[in-house]
Amino acid sequence: MLGSLSGSAIAVADTFDPYREALIVETITVWPPELDDIDPARKTVIEEAVHADAAKCAKLEYLRVHTGFCRQIQVTEADVQRGGG
Repeated sequence: MLGSLSGSAIAVADTFDPYREALIVETITVWPPELDDIDPARKTVIEEAVHADAAKCAKLEYLRVHTGFCRQIQVTEADVQRGGG
């Protein structure tokens, strides 16, 4: 799911954390410019796949928000390959 934070958030970790995973209330997916040409429907499938298996993502960050944590993943080429080729 693509999201955006309204207000300040504090980054607290950059590796997979089962404790914070249990407190996820929002997700954000960041697409780098070099992957802009991917079809929007395919991006949706890839986003779902990377957030479903966040432990395998190389660029993962947890942002502390008022009600819990936001998981932010910056998609990489490896994520694209894992998430649907």
